[in-house]
Amino acid sequence: MDNLVSRIKAELERVSWTSSGAHIKTGDVRKIASQAFRSLGDRSKDHVFSLCEELLEQRSWPMKVIAFDFAYRVRRQYNQADFAVFQRWLEEYVRGWGDCDDFCTHAFGELICQYPELSRKTLLWTERREFWLRRAAAVVLIPSIRRGKYMETDPLQVADLLMQDEHDLVRQGYGWMLKELSAKEPDLVFTYLRKHRAVMPRVAFRCALEKLGEERRRILMQ
Repeated sequence: MDNLVSRIKAELERVSWTSSGAHIKTGDVRKIASQAFRSLGDRSKDHVFSLCEELLEQRSWPMKVIAFDFAYRVRRQYNQADFAVFQRWLEEYVRGWGDCDDFCTHAFGELICQYPELSRKTLLWTERREFWLRRAAAVVLIPSIRRGKYMETDPLQVADLLMQDEHDLVRQGYGWMLKELSAKEPDLVFTYLRKHRAVMPRVAFRCALEKLGEERRRILMQ
């Protein structure tokens, strides 16, 4: 195990102990991540990704938070080949909606922002057995939507593919994506929701309309 990874593990244990047995908070984990990254002498992407692998191999929630934090910090070094690395991490180490959202709204989402054409590959996730991969197909587009690159990633196609997904967390995920899109394109999302309101699951529908104006929400809820 890398010496830095050992130090991080010890610091996490120390913080957990001083919090009197309470569950360590995300803010505390991110502070440890920031301090650890500043101590790095070699911040090349290859070295940082190698550390991320070691952190992820610990298979604990705090270590995943730190690994995904490290990966995001080297975002200026990304290239298209990193998609294969990130997808493998998503498949091997993510096991729930929290890991999925952290990774996809930061490091992985940033990669899609930089190379929107990679979003074509994420469409295949909508067919995966693991619910977090199907959720990821929507959530990974949120950074692109927020930065006005939704024309390149076609979030409505993802919503179409996930429309009748059996898992509520997947439904909530594409509803969240549509909600973010509504902040940029309220007319587009209003029209989409009006067209599909008879078939869209309630959890997705209610989430998607949250940022629309009161009058539009009233019309959709009739």
